[in-house]
Parts: sequence; C-alpha cells; structure tokens
Amino acid sequence: MYEDALSRVDLFSELSKKELQALAKSCQERSYKAGSTIIAQGDSGVGLYIITAGNVHVTRQTAGHEEEDLGTLGAGNVLGEMALLDDLPRSATVSAVDDVTALLLPVWEFRSFLRDHTDVALKLLVVLSRRLRKAESQHAE
Repeated sequence: MYEDALSRVDLFSELSKKELQALAKSCQERSYKAGSTIIAQGDSGVGLYIITAGNVHVTRQTAGHEEEDLGTLGAGNVLGEMALLDDLPRSATVSAVDDVTALLLPVWEFRSFLRDHTDVALKLLVVLSRRLRKAESQHAE
C-alpha cells in the first residue's frame, strides 16, 4: 500500500518494487487537524511527508519578515524530500487547510534503511545527479 505512494516520489524513481516494499515498512501514517502546523520553517527535518488526503498551505518568511504565499498542495504531493539527505532547517511552513492524512518516512528510519540497502544509495545518487545536471542546464540558459 505505502509503496504506491513512495513510487511517485521523484527521489525514489529508480527503486525496484522490492526496494519500495522494503522502504514502505519504515513509513508511518499521520493525521493532522485543520489549522495545525505540519512543518515549521527553521525547524530541523523529521522526514519526508506524502499527503494522502486533504490540503496544506505552504508559506515562507522572507528576509524582510514578510510572509510569502507559496500555494496549496493536496493528495499525492511530497514535502520535505531533501530532509532525508541533509540536516538543513526547513525552508517553509506547511499548515493543514483541512484535516490531512500523510505518510511520514522518518529520516532516522530512512538512513537505517540505506545502511542495510547500500545499492539503493547508488540509485539515489543517479537521481540527484540528473537533478543537478538539469538545474545547471537551466541556469546556463
């Protein structure tokens, strides 16, 4: 069940069905009430979230202390993907617009999974390399 949601995460696009099934065992389903904060800008990343039901609103505090509206996301959208790979603070705040259900892949579970499945780490490097090349080519234009 959770492997279907994980298969839609770009970072995991190179993983086999068997690898996705193994990774899915580390996922937890979480529920959030309307109005609650799921992710707070500046906090450390707990993990990756995949929204399975409901909508969230994303905002970011600018350097001038103004709130920038980054939009609304719903079922199927992914939040905090990069938190699995780095320990940088969250770059935005995500709040539940209505009651939200999400899958959480905690960073500590993900890193433990990588230690046990080193071949998956190589597949993630392929995806990240593609992203970097794409970003560089867009920047050059």
